[in-house]
Amino acid sequence: MRRRAVLGLGGAAVPAALLGADPAVAHGSRPRWMHTWVAMPQLTEPGNLPPAPFTGATSVLVDTTLRQTVHVTVGGSRLRVRFSNAFGGAALPITSAAVARPAGGRAGVSAIVEGSSRPLTFGGRSSVVVPVGAQVVSDPVDVSVAAGSNLTISIYLASGLASLNLTSHPGSRTTTYLVNGNFVLSPDLSGGASVAHWYVISGVEVVAGAPAIAIVGDSLTDGRGSTTDGNDRWPDQLFARRPRTAVLNQAAGGNRVLNDGLGPNVLARLDRDVLSTSGVDRMLLFEGVNDIGTAEASVAAQKQVVDDLLFAYSQVVLRAHARDIVAYGATITPFGGNTGYDDPGGLREESRQAINAALRRGRIFDEIADFDIAARDPANPRQLDPLYDTGDHLHLNPAGYGALAAAVPLRWLS
Repeated sequence: MRRRAVLGLGGAAVPAALLGADPAVAHGSRPRWMHTWVAMPQLTEPGNLPPAPFTGATSVLVDTTLRQTVHVTVGGSRLRVRFSNAFGGAALPITSAAVARPAGGRAGVSAIVEGSSRPLTFGGRSSVVVPVGAQVVSDPVDVSVAAGSNLTISIYLASGLASLNLTSHPGSRTTTYLVNGNFVLSPDLSGGASVAHWYVISGVEVVAGAPAIAIVGDSLTDGRGSTTDGNDRWPDQLFARRPRTAVLNQAAGGNRVLNDGLGPNVLARLDRDVLSTSGVDRMLLFEGVNDIGTAEASVAAQKQVVDDLLFAYSQVVLRAHARDIVAYGATITPFGGNTGYDDPGGLREESRQAINAALRRGRIFDEIADFDIAARDPANPRQLDPLYDTGDHLHLNPAGYGALAAAVPLRWLS
C-alpha cells in the first residue's frame, strides 16, 4: 500500500495578531493555537431539545445556566472556547461564560472545584451575541489543562435563543446540567435538570505544539454503545494509547458521506470539520455504513452507492492533500443481523465487501486501518464479534471500540 510521509508541522510563521496577540504562538513544532476537543455542530431534533421549562413554545434556554464537561486530549497552559450558532434560527446571546475544573476531575458532574472558575471574555467583554450560522471564539484565558483531563464550561443565557432551531451535539455521551438563573460561578448546580447532550459548544483550543488528527465518522465514532460519562469511544481509547497527539472526534450519529442525514454530509462538512479546524495535519475517515444501509436493497441502487462512495472518498483525499493533510481511511465494519441494514438478499453486504476490497487495494487513502478484521466474528465474518456487539449487530461496546483503537497504527499519531 502506498503511503505518503506523515507531514511535520513546519511552515511559515503566522503574525502574532492572527493568533490572539500571543507572540509565542507560531506554526511549527513550537506552541500555537490548536484544537484539543471538538463536537460536530448539528441542528437539534425536537426530541433532543432541553426539557421543560428550558424549552418554550418559541424560544429555548431563557434565563438558563448550562454546565457541560468536555474531555480534552492534549494539554496546555492557555485555552479558548468556541461557541457555535451554526443551525440557530436566531442570534445567540451569551450573557456570561466561564471555565473551571470539574469536581474530582470527573466527566458529567454538576460541581466544580471551588476557586477554579475563570470567566471567559469576548474582545474584553463579558457577553457576546453569536450571529445566525456563525461561531465565536473567546479571548485566551490563562488556565492550565492536563492531557486527557476534563474541563467544565458554564454558560448563562439571560434572554435565551428566540427560536427552537438550536445548535447542539446530541450524542455527547456526557451529562449536561441546566438550571434557571445565573449560576455560572456557582460551586454546584441543583434543582434543575440533566440531559446527555452538548449545546452550543463546539471546540476548545489550547496553546500546544503537537500533531492533531481529525476523525470523521458516524455513530460508530460518536460512541453509540459507549459508557455515558466514561469517555470510552474508540477515539478516546486511541488517544489513551498515545496521549501526546490531539484526537478530534468529528462524528455524529446517522451521518452519511453522500447525503445529509443527522447533520450535513461529509462532502459538505469537510471544510468546516477538518480543513478549517486549527492544528489538524492528518485525518481519518470511517464512514459509509449509513450510505449503504439507507440505499435501496437492489442491484442498481447498491452498485450506484458503491461507485459514489469510492468517488467521494477520493474527493475527500484530494481536498485533504490540497491542504497538506494526510488522509487515512478505515474499512467498514460488519452489520449482519441488523434489522435495518441487513437485507435478505445480502446485496448490502456485497456492497460493504466491495468497498472494503477497494480500500485494501490502497489506491484511495494514504493508508487504511482494517476495522472490519478488528471487529468481525472470525466464525462468521459478516457479523460483529459477539464479544463486541451491543445487541443490535451494528454498534460496538467499549471492548469493541478498544479493538478499533488498537487497529490504528500508532505511527499515524507520531
